[in-house]
Amino acid sequence: MSKAPLPTQIKLHKKSRTLELSYDSESFELTAEYLRVHSPSAEVRGHGIGNGVLQTGKKLVGIKELIPSGNYALKIVFDDGHDSGLYTWDCLHDLAYNHDDYWQEYLRKLEEAGESRDGGMIAIGR
Repeated sequence: MSKAPLPTQIKLHKKSRTLELSYDSESFELTAEYLRVHSPSAEVRGHGIGNGVLQTGKKLVGIKELIPSGNYALKIVFDDGHDSGLYTWDCLHDLAYNHDDYWQEYLRKLEEAGESRDGGMIAIGR
């Protein structure tokens, strides 16, 4: 059973490529890029601890469709073809409330790997 509160409203803003989650007293707008790079799928998180795959080049990804999965999750279909992660209410709540920490950690990993949000290698020393 989910410990997180259920969103009272979910809005997909295709133009701005964001997903708005409203709870009783607050709302969060999560970018498609953020949701895509933090997908709960095995493709992104890996099949075990430490086996995750750093997602690069997702800056312009969008959300094509939201598909409810029972009463416990959303399947998010991204326009880059990724559709294998089920975002439970707990997962979405966690991503919303911990956005700043998770985003900074993602940016740090990109920098360490010499990658970018645009997908190309970062030019150093030009």
